[in-house]
Amino acid sequence: MKDEKTRKDDYQKALAAYADAMKEFRKQKFDKAAESLRSFIEKYPAERELVDRAKMYVTISEGKVHEPKSSVPLKTFEDHYHYGIYKTNAGEFEEAQQLLEKAQKMSPEEGRIHYALADLFCLMGQTETAFEHLKRAIQIDKFFRILAQNESDFEPMWDDKKFKLITRIV
Repeated sequence: MKDEKTRKDDYQKALAAYADAMKEFRKQKFDKAAESLRSFIEKYPAERELVDRAKMYVTISEGKVHEPKSSVPLKTFEDHYHYGIYKTNAGEFEEAQQLLEKAQKMSPEEGRIHYALADLFCLMGQTETAFEHLKRAIQIDKFFRILAQNESDFEPMWDDKKFKLITRIV
């Protein structure tokens, strides 16, 4: 009975360690993921099913680390804007910010760039900067007021007085 309990406890520990190792993979930090997964394999060799999965993810991670970075030729406002949106959706906020700010410099009076930056800064937890861009987007085109009221990314700001003031329908 005690032996079975010990095996269950060991399995739970291995499962928790596997989950921790996979965090880096999910964050797409493949070099750290491969290292964490190798460490897991060394520490829990008896957990064959988890070790087999870990080996598979090590192989994937190593492939991603050595994979050549594809470069997208970015020339126009549209290129920077769309790729910035893509990076925002991928959770790569720093790169998204650089792309969107470059697009903003190319076309500072384009409302959708301010709206995209507002969305990005909200996701990054920088609500004051998000408010500034949202206000500017709405000044350029009132349509963004309605979009903002329905944009789930702005949900953390919905109850804020500034948000209500900026997006109120006059």
